[in-house]
Amino acid sequence: MKKIRADIQALLFLLPFLVVYILFTLWPMVKGVEMTFYKWTLIKKMDFIGWDNYRQVLQDREVWEALWHSAIFVVLTTPTMIVLSISLALIANRKSLLQKFYRSIFFIPSVLSVAVASYLGLFVFQPYTGLVNSILHLIQLLPGDQEIFWLTETSLAWIVITLITLWWTVGFNFILHLSAIQEIPDEIYEAARLDGANNNQIFWRITLPYLTPITKTIMMLQIIASFKVFMQIYIITGGGPLDQTRPIIQLIYQTGFRKNNLGYAATMSYLLFVILLVLSALQYWINNRKGAEDR
Repeated sequence: MKKIRADIQALLFLLPFLVVYILFTLWPMVKGVEMTFYKWTLIKKMDFIGWDNYRQVLQDREVWEALWHSAIFVVLTTPTMIVLSISLALIANRKSLLQKFYRSIFFIPSVLSVAVASYLGLFVFQPYTGLVNSILHLIQLLPGDQEIFWLTETSLAWIVITLITLWWTVGFNFILHLSAIQEIPDEIYEAARLDGANNNQIFWRITLPYLTPITKTIMMLQIIASFKVFMQIYIITGGGPLDQTRPIIQLIYQTGFRKNNLGYAATMSYLLFVILLVLSALQYWINNRKGAEDR
């Protein structure tokens, strides 16, 4: 009887969360699946078309190009983010008069909204009056009568998007790595130095292995977040030039709200969901396999 009473009390405490979760997470997911089987517009649900949306999405060149652009963004940002995050954490962990300054300056950009960070990036990289071109003119790496139009070439546009994203989002991962570094016992470092280990050996054989668990977590979160990129690209390039930086989320948005085809947009979103699910499961399996081999 006491156990039943305790279970009822626990359920009552969980009930508000369960209601919100069902209404705003589970129910929209169910409706999203339903939408994929209909020609569904912003106005109303129309004809039942079965698997037509799924057949079309698998043959749609625009969908696969947008997925490829999202994959490019993942490849550009994820490894760079991890290396940069660890590097900043090591700098901020050093005992110096500037330690608090480093920690503040590395983290501050992450509190900005995506719109503020993106428009700041646009200001920095714009031609004629932008900070980057002005510095290049000042140090004479760029002739005074020339300008670099960063957003009109695909390769340069990807560089701008990557740099702005890294500057804006590295703070959160930096904090995670810094916390993990501070959890490493000082006695291990002292013992290594007594054995004659230099700084490089200490980093590769002590610090980096201790950071492996949190790094795996950051990698998985970063891959998922990078595949879902939308707003900064939408603000910075609008998906250009010639849709060469348009990610899958932007294509979903344009299909649903500009082309008035919510059913097809929902189908694309569930294709992305399946891809992310497979990638997460694969990474989880690889991490568990490596962990078992290490034991």
